[in-house]
Amino acid sequence: MKIVAFAGSSSKESINKKLVTYVAEQFPNVEKEILDLNDYEMPIFSVDREKHEGIPTLALEFAEKIDSADLLLIALAEHNSTYTAAFKNIFDWISRIKDRKHFGGKNVFLLATAPGPAGGRHVVGAFEARAPYSGAEIIQTFVLPKYSENFDEKQGITNAELKKEFEEKLEKIKKEYFS
Repeated sequence: MKIVAFAGSSSKESINKKLVTYVAEQFPNVEKEILDLNDYEMPIFSVDREKHEGIPTLALEFAEKIDSADLLLIALAEHNSTYTAAFKNIFDWISRIKDRKHFGGKNVFLLATAPGPAGGRHVVGAFEARAPYSGAEIIQTFVLPKYSENFDEKQGITNAELKKEFEEKLEKIKKEYFS
């Protein structure tokens, strides 16, 4: 079994990358690969660019990483209530790969966190609505509001209620997909 995890952010200090890394660590004895969107920075998608230059190698490589996974952990950062430009650009490019569902029909544990009280709830909703058309099977979601109040890099989720919710979802995934 293999987990591929990434945050939908290009920030070097991404709180979503910290969250998705923490979540990946909750799967001991499972092969894990944590991707950084900065390693897949490509020109902004356009039909004209695709026509003249083709699909960038980095988009094909990102799709291969997805294909290598049994489970995807995706923590989406939220910019203006939706995906970041970095994530959307990769999403757009991989959507152009012939005969491919964007996310390869993979099971996804969808996450988000943000500094505010909504915690990325809007971007999670946007991706949940898109997922059935993009080859992503959302098996669980978890939103962590007020990141700095509810998460510590050494301790993980510090809010007891949110930690309980997270652990229940994590156990369901482990039981159903990893036992």
